[in-house]
Amino acid sequence: MRSCLDDLHAHRIGHGVAAAADRELTKRLAASGITLEVCPTSNVALGVAARPGDVPLRTLLDDGVPVALGADDPLLFGSRLNAQYEIARHVHGMNDAEIAALARMSVRGSAAPPGTAARLLAGIDAWLSAPG
Repeated sequence: MRSCLDDLHAHRIGHGVAAAADRELTKRLAASGITLEVCPTSNVALGVAARPGDVPLRTLLDDGVPVALGADDPLLFGSRLNAQYEIARHVHGMNDAEIAALARMSVRGSAAPPGTAARLLAGIDAWLSAPG
């Protein structure tokens, strides 16, 4: 991962959950605002984690690392983005505000054009403020 940062100057890294075991690396990722793509379903399917609850989502977020939930390869893993948010809510215990923050990180860490990003962020805010 350090090579991706040092040599490639990456702004977003897929499957970077191993960074959670390295405090210096998570500090660097957080300070640089480098988004890690995380897909709990594929992490389990690939043997990176035994269960979705073992994916260090909370650790990364608590360390200030921006995280973008992703569906990885839906055809290979059968994962869908909605299911990853359900895991964040039901397995990692995230409330609506935390889910919205996670969605905002995904948008901010994307390559979406500014107008599209603004529209998506407004939609997240509208979802969060809608009566329940």
